Amino acid sequence: MARVAQVSRQTVSNALNAPERVREDTLKRVLAVIDELGYRPNRMARSLRTHHTRQIGYRLDPDRSDTASVLQDRFLHALTSAAEADGYLLLLLSASHTSDELSRYNNVLRTNSVDAFVLSGIDPGDPRPGWLAERGAPFACFGTPDDTLPDLLTVDVDGARGTEMAVDHLVARGHRHIAFLGWPRTSGPSEARRHGWQRALHKHGLAPASFARALDTISDSTRAALALLDHTSRPTAVVAASDTLAMGCYAAARQRGLEIGRDLAVTGFDDSPITAIVTPSLTSVRQPLDEVAQTIMRLLVSRLEGRMPDSPRVVLEPSLVPRDST
Repeated sequence: MARVAQVSRQTVSNALNAPERVREDTLKRVLAVIDELGYRPNRMARSLRTHHTRQIGYRLDPDRSDTASVLQDRFLHALTSAAEADGYLLLLLSASHTSDELSRYNNVLRTNSVDAFVLSGIDPGDPRPGWLAERGAPFACFGTPDDTLPDLLTVDVDGARGTEMAVDHLVARGHRHIAFLGWPRTSGPSEARRHGWQRALHKHGLAPASFARALDTISDSTRAALALLDHTSRPTAVVAASDTLAMGCYAAARQRGLEIGRDLAVTGFDDSPITAIVTPSLTSVRQPLDEVAQTIMRLLVSRLEGRMPDSPRVVLEPSLVPRDST
């Protein structure tokens, strides 16, 4: 290839790995030859030479039934695209529990199988950020850990702002008794969304309404929603911390003979595909997952290249998608 392009082997290497070092006219000539010859870099050979795998480790959550959420699937697609755009591949790891996950991390670190990790599903007391930091492994989080680690890279969506948007939307439609259905107290995202609900009620001068907690399953959220609907002061609207919890509200309303959108307004969170298919369609808060994934990769690439990002902790704005349920 170097002979065809009439340049040195080092110039070809620079064109592939550090194009900013090559004069523009020379770079164009080398890239044209690369394209003409159909050359593709050998990823394994390059990793042996540079000690970089160009792979990012990501743990898949256990497969769950009885849920309407496809958030992980959508984020995984977004992260795969963002990683590939930066020349990286995802190495997917399967683990049922955190201890299993850390064992998988230990294996890939010992074999130098990845350059960095992406963590999601962050909850209070999550041991993974501290574990990776102690071992000097680069990583970025989708979510905000409660660790005070230096130089922590995080990208989050403002969940409190999302539920505040939902309450604002409901208040504008005349609702004054707005309940909240969230996950167990150990869930960081749920607590942030509950705080947004409380903040919005206070902003509008509304008294604190009832709230309940449930596992992120349709069966358990149906049980919790029935308790809200059977309260002596039944809410006219429910802000749910996820679309799965919102589906529990739908099931509970049917059991009590109530019509969603007329007798009870419901909002969800994540804007899953089911929101537009269910009847009536569900108003939901949408997370900008493509932007989350791209920002995570931007932060990670900066870290891997030895640069400190200007803003290592990024919080993105969600948006509300109104539909028939409100």
